[in-house]
Amino acid sequence: MLSGEDSRRDAVKAIMSSGQRELVAELERLDGGARFGRFGSARLLENGDVFERACVVSVNRGGTLGLTVAIHPRNPYVPAFQAAFRYCEHAGSWWFGGAADLLPCYGFAEDAAHFHRTLKNHCDTLDPAFHAQAKRACDDHFRLPCDEPRGVGGIVFDHLCPPGPHGWRRAAAFTAAGIATVAPAYFPIVRRRKDLPHGDRERQWQLHRRGRHVEFALAHGAAADAETVRMTLPPLARWESGFTPEPGSAEAELASFVVPRDWASETAAAVG
Repeated sequence: MLSGEDSRRDAVKAIMSSGQRELVAELERLDGGARFGRFGSARLLENGDVFERACVVSVNRGGTLGLTVAIHPRNPYVPAFQAAFRYCEHAGSWWFGGAADLLPCYGFAEDAAHFHRTLKNHCDTLDPAFHAQAKRACDDHFRLPCDEPRGVGGIVFDHLCPPGPHGWRRAAAFTAAGIATVAPAYFPIVRRRKDLPHGDRERQWQLHRRGRHVEFALAHGAAADAETVRMTLPPLARWESGFTPEPGSAEAELASFVVPRDWASETAAAVG
């Protein structure tokens, strides 16, 4: 007979495995061309019609089980996306953690509001006060080394262990639902932007922004598995010292667009 810890770990493994399969299938349908390859516990898609790179990595290391997702679109108008979900057991204690954030190169208020509202709806199923805490944690954590936001934020939570006899089940269900929320939060944005025309200017800006995201990964990913970090990085990026976008351009406007704000409460008129 399985112990309580073994039973919980098996249940989490099933959640992460199912989430990985569903995300891989949905990303392949959305891309329409490329297919994921299998690299141990990782699934990696490269050189697709929509995605230059997308990885969905199952994590099983020590007392940690998890799922890491990183998506780098081909079109600069489609924001990149990253998420991670974790379950940890240590010294008789357990907890869940998670993160999801949106990394645009160009600011579309409609996209940011949709993303944050979808995450808020998910968070509200656990506790109406949870989203504000998780959003604030994300805004504080996902900042580039120069102390600027790396994107428009999302949610971050850690050490989630609700009290009571059903606390574990509530946290596990919330995490499973969080993985399922990736599709409705992000994929409609991809569909909305993936065919927008763009040229070399937009591509060079995208590569520059990717370079900033790599800086964050290298500065904050030291504790993660090195191979997982490499898979989550964009396939191409650019670094240019002292680069400043043209004043008044769409590229320059990104700096003010990513300043944290309450996107989930934005009205339709405000984002239209």
